[in-house]
Amino acid sequence: MIAVLLPPPLSAPGRVHTLAPHLDEHGLHPVLPEIPDDDRAPYAARYVARASLETGRRLPAEDPRAPLALVAEGGAGPLLGAVGAAQRAAHRPVHAYVFVDAWLPQPGSPTRTDIAARQSPEGTVPDMPEVPEGYLTESLPAVADWPDAPCGYLCVDPAFAHVAKLAGMRGWTVREASQEDAGPALAELIHALR
Repeated sequence: MIAVLLPPPLSAPGRVHTLAPHLDEHGLHPVLPEIPDDDRAPYAARYVARASLETGRRLPAEDPRAPLALVAEGGAGPLLGAVGAAQRAAHRPVHAYVFVDAWLPQPGSPTRTDIAARQSPEGTVPDMPEVPEGYLTESLPAVADWPDAPCGYLCVDPAFAHVAKLAGMRGWTVREASQEDAGPALAELIHALR
C-alpha cells in the first residue's frame, strides 16, 4: 500500500513528512507531494488539484494503481474527501483516510472558520498565523459520497484531543501517540484500516 502524506496548506509547518521513514520500515511506500502554489485564491481548489497531480506524478511506475492511504495533517484534513475524489477519478483506489492532528471534513460547504469554530473545544476559532485574505472564509469543496473508505485519526498534539474525540464519535479508529512514536503508530493505524 502507498501512503500519500499530505502536508498542511500554505506551506505551514508540519510533521507528516518526518513520518515517511517509519512507514517504509513497516512495508508502506510513502509518497510526499509538494504543494507550493496554494497561496492564491481559490486556495482549496489549488491545494486539491496540486495534491492530486503530485500524487500521480510520484507514484511508483511499476504499480501506478496500487491502493492508497491518504494521510492529511492540519488544515489539509477538510480537503481529504476532495483529494480522494480526484484520486478515484484518476482510477486510483483509495483504501483508507487518515487524519494526523487535522481538522475533520464537514457536510455541506463550510469555511475553515466554520470548521475550526465547530471543532474546537471552546467553540471559537483558535489563533491562526497570518493567512491570505479570503482563505478562512472561502467555501470548501463538498464530496457527496465521502467517506468511501475506512477513516482513522492519529492524535499526537494534545491540542487536537477534542477533534480526535469527534472522530471517535463518527465511529472512526482513533489512536494517540507521542512525538517519538508517531511514525510507528501511523503505520499501525494504516494497517488496521486495511
